[in-house]
Amino acid sequence: MKTTTLYTITDVALVGGGAYPQPGEISLSHNGVLFLDELPEFKRGVLEVMRQPLEDREVTISRARFTVTYPSSFMLVASMNPSPGGYFNDPDSPVTSSPAEMQRYLGKISGPLLDRIDIHIEVTPVPFEKLSDERKGEGSIAIRKRVTEAREIQTLRFEGLESVHYNAQMNTKQIRSFCKLNDASLALLKNAMERLNLSARAYDRILKVARTIADLEKTAKINGNNISEAIQYRSLDREGWLG
Repeated sequence: MKTTTLYTITDVALVGGGAYPQPGEISLSHNGVLFLDELPEFKRGVLEVMRQPLEDREVTISRARFTVTYPSSFMLVASMNPSPGGYFNDPDSPVTSSPAEMQRYLGKISGPLLDRIDIHIEVTPVPFEKLSDERKGEGSIAIRKRVTEAREIQTLRFEGLESVHYNAQMNTKQIRSFCKLNDASLALLKNAMERLNLSARAYDRILKVARTIADLEKTAKINGNNISEAIQYRSLDREGWLG
């Protein structure tokens, strides 16, 4: 896993390039995880250059006499505070930033970039009662077993395809083939698309996440609960964040 917290990083260092092209951080993260801490602290121009690699899973660098293509099939994981002061949307904490400052801070992350991120999760402060709760949750061994079984389901699903091995790699045609919905689930997704004003790219992301949720439940068909859960994993598409 590559972890990047150097906010002054250039687009060349992230994507690759130079007079004699070298791979950047995202190519060095190929088949791994690239973790960007405090996402809005990076320059917007640097973040925007990730849009094409996230979509195509490769980076192409063109020079006058040659073109170089580096693989960049990586999992992007990013974290961010909801405002410069860190307390936006927390009613029990002091407001230390103005609405304009908070909007400007969140606005560093463009809509097209967010569209290319499958899951947005808002992590709320954990109250003392939960911190001190001695009840045990699901163990990591059980979670690992569930994830491994879901990946085996996906391996079988895509065994006839050369460049697709798991749900996140599906293109639009494959999504239509492997993520079929019944009428009730389709109506639920249509309502969410219209209410949240989601893009076509977000629509595909929701279907892929719902397919993965169904795989984790060992369900052959995507149901309404899977769609509802996948929609809930797009916090930054909702009004009150960037809207």
